[in-house]
Amino acid sequence: MAGATSLHLGGIPAERFEANPATREPVWVKWAIIITALSFFALFVLMPLIVVFAEGLRKGWDAYLAALIEPDALSSVRLTLLVAAVSVPLNIVFGVAAAWCIAKFDFPGKTFLITLIDLPFSVSPVVAGLIYVLVFGRTGWIGPWFIEHDMKIVFAVPGIILATIFVTFPFVARELIPLMQAQGRDEEEAATVLGASGWQTFWKVTVPNIKWGLIYGVILCNARAMGEFGAVSVVSGHIRGETNTMPLHVEIAYNEYNFAAAFAVASLLAILALLTLVVKTFVEWRAGLAAREVVEE
Repeated sequence: MAGATSLHLGGIPAERFEANPATREPVWVKWAIIITALSFFALFVLMPLIVVFAEGLRKGWDAYLAALIEPDALSSVRLTLLVAAVSVPLNIVFGVAAAWCIAKFDFPGKTFLITLIDLPFSVSPVVAGLIYVLVFGRTGWIGPWFIEHDMKIVFAVPGIILATIFVTFPFVARELIPLMQAQGRDEEEAATVLGASGWQTFWKVTVPNIKWGLIYGVILCNARAMGEFGAVSVVSGHIRGETNTMPLHVEIAYNEYNFAAAFAVASLLAILALLTLVVKTFVEWRAGLAAREVVEE
C-alpha cells in the first residue's frame, strides 16, 4: 500500500519536508553571497587588525617594546586593569541579583527594572560621562560635598570606575535573565521544600545551572570595561600617568603624532580582544556541549 499511503510526521505530510525547488539558489548566487561576506570581513575586520600590528611594529621590536614599557603606557595599562578588576565583580553581583529577582519572583515594577537595565544601551557613553560630571563635578549637585571632605570623584579614578560600571552593568544581567527564565523555578522550589536554605539553593542549584551564561556575560563585560572610551574620556580629565586608560593613551599618542606608541598600545588592546574572543568561543563550545549532555541524559 505504499503507493496509496504517505508518511506523516506530526500530522504533516512527508512531502512537505522535501526540498522545495523554488528555494534552491543557483551556485553563482551562493558564491556571490560567500564572497561578499568574506570581503566585508577582510575589509572591515581583518585589514584594520593587520594595519594595527604592522604600524606598531614598523620601527622594529625594540621601538615596539619601548612604547609598551614607557611610564605613561604602563600607567594606562595598570589603570585599565584596575578599572576592570573593580567594575566587573560589582557588575557580577548586580547582574546575578537582578536576574535572580526578575526570573524567580513577581513584584511591582519588574518591567521598569528590566527597562532600567537596558538604559546604558540606549544612552550615549559620552552623555553618561557628562551626567557624572554634572553630579560629582566641582559645581555639580553633590560634588562640592565630596570636595569639602577631600574626596575627588570626577577627573580621578573613582569617576572612571563609576562611568565604566554604568556602561557595562547590563551585560551580565542580560545574559542571565533569559537563561534563568527558561530554566524556571521548579528546581529552586524543590530544594526549598526539601529544607535547603536560600544560600544552599543558590550555590547548589542556581549557580551550576547558570555558570556558563555567567562566564559569558563576564567576558563581554570585561571586554567592554577595558575598551570603553566615550564615558571614560569625559570623566578622566586626561591626566598623564594618572587618569588615562589604554584607549585614552592611544588617542593622546596619536594626536601627538607618536604613531609607533599609539599603534603599539592599540595592538595590545587588540591582543586582549582576540584573547577575549578565544575565551568566548571556548565558553560557547563548552556550554553547547553541556547542553547536549543534558539532552542525552
